[in-house]
Amino acid sequence: MSDQQALTSPVAADGARWARSAWVRLPVLFALMLVVDSVISAVNAAADATPLTALIAGVVAGGLALAAYAGLVRYLEGRRAPAELALGEARQGLRRGAVLGLGLFSVTIALVAMVGGYHVHGWGSIGGALTTLGVMTGVSVAEELAFRGALFRVLEEKVGTWGALAVSGLLFGALHLVNKDATIWGGLSIAIEAGLMFGAVYAATRSLWLPIGLHLAWNTAEQGIFGTSVSGAGSGSGGLLDASVSGPHALTGGDFGPEASVFAILVCLVPTVLFLRAAKRRNRIHPRRPS
Repeated sequence: MSDQQALTSPVAADGARWARSAWVRLPVLFALMLVVDSVISAVNAAADATPLTALIAGVVAGGLALAAYAGLVRYLEGRRAPAELALGEARQGLRRGAVLGLGLFSVTIALVAMVGGYHVHGWGSIGGALTTLGVMTGVSVAEELAFRGALFRVLEEKVGTWGALAVSGLLFGALHLVNKDATIWGGLSIAIEAGLMFGAVYAATRSLWLPIGLHLAWNTAEQGIFGTSVSGAGSGSGGLLDASVSGPHALTGGDFGPEASVFAILVCLVPTVLFLRAAKRRNRIHPRRPS
């Protein structure tokens, strides 16, 4: 099935009849995946006492989120094997995403360090890094399923790729405003650098594996390796390095973390543009459909 056919005819014959309209499926699927995300956050909070429990909980939570998404899609849309979660693409997508995410954040923190805003005080702990990896596993899977798998994908059926990219990006940024050290600028930064980038990656690949790997690696590098705050959520479990940031918030991100730095926005805009160009070249930028 072509990308255009998949977009214009997303509900199979055995999908739920009441959910044939995208405007019906969208709030149901998105809201239920947000519930899954909330459950995973609660599980992470209860299981991050040790690296082992955090890793086990993160992997299990991520697996349950994938199963929940697949089950909902099967019921609502009648698709028994969601193409966006094709198992044959999982290993390569996750690997490529992990390399990209680690590379992008490493460049970002290097730029912050070059202006004197990043300070390493010594070694952190391997245990803290593993705990962060476990926590971020469940978070990354659930958020990508909710915002790219549900919100972007279904909304795109009605408003097209550009509309879905803008709305999903803004709502993704807004999600992070509930965090402890959240700021309006921080939420807007997340919307631009992460919401747009993850959406562009999905648009170009039509797979959720690469965005999941990218999301996981970025978050894990941010806290689990370089020891900085993730999206205003606080210091968390720490990482391999005991570090801090100081200086102008526009350059360092302040308490929100390096994601609120202009460097993060500029660094992430590069792959965003490249993936959108790839999506256009592959004929995967879809226009808005008439009402």
